[in-house]
Amino acid sequence: MQPSQVDLRRAVLANVSDSSLGELRETIIDAITSGEDKTLPGLGVLFEVLWNHSPVETQGQILQILHREIKQ
Repeated sequence: MQPSQVDLRRAVLANVSDSSLGELRETIIDAITSGEDKTLPGLGVLFEVLWNHSPVETQGQILQILHREIKQ
């Protein structure tokens, strides 16, 4: 992993580390609804956290949703 990738991860996590559940939800929704490409790396970092801390069953559900929705 390159230093810039590590820095990006740290920066994203630092930006949301003190967020309440509501603030975190708002951050995610704002990033998605803005449609701006610049928010994609941050969403990727959050997805990485979600994936790495989800049980295998939940990962399977995530994959099923992605697979289904990407095909539409």
